[in-house]
Amino acid sequence: MSKRILVVEDHEDNRRILRYLLNSVGYQVIEVVTGEEGVSAAEAQHPDLILMDIQLPGLDGYEATRRIKADPSLRAIPIIAVTSYALSGDDVKAREAGCDAYVTKPFSPRALLAKIREYVP
Repeated sequence: MSKRILVVEDHEDNRRILRYLLNSVGYQVIEVVTGEEGVSAAEAQHPDLILMDIQLPGLDGYEATRRIKADPSLRAIPIIAVTSYALSGDDVKAREAGCDAYVTKPFSPRALLAKIREYVP
């Protein structure tokens, strides 16, 4: 059974790129657009890993991550922040919110896959 990755990303182009990349190496992709949908999808689907954009409409990625990590049944799911926020300290904010790793956009597909494989072989 292929591993399931939840992609929380509001930009269609970024979702398409991630979908193609992840599908090409055998991952099943679940896509949502908002932080609220990300929390709901995590609760309903229990994915193997979450790729979380930070800058989202409504509930941002930091708060969505906090809510997911606050749920004992979801806490163990690794969350990788994939964001254009690249200012000094943003990686620290992402980790403080509960993200396990941090990748900046634009990302190298090879580097992103290597990071994902650290958590989901």
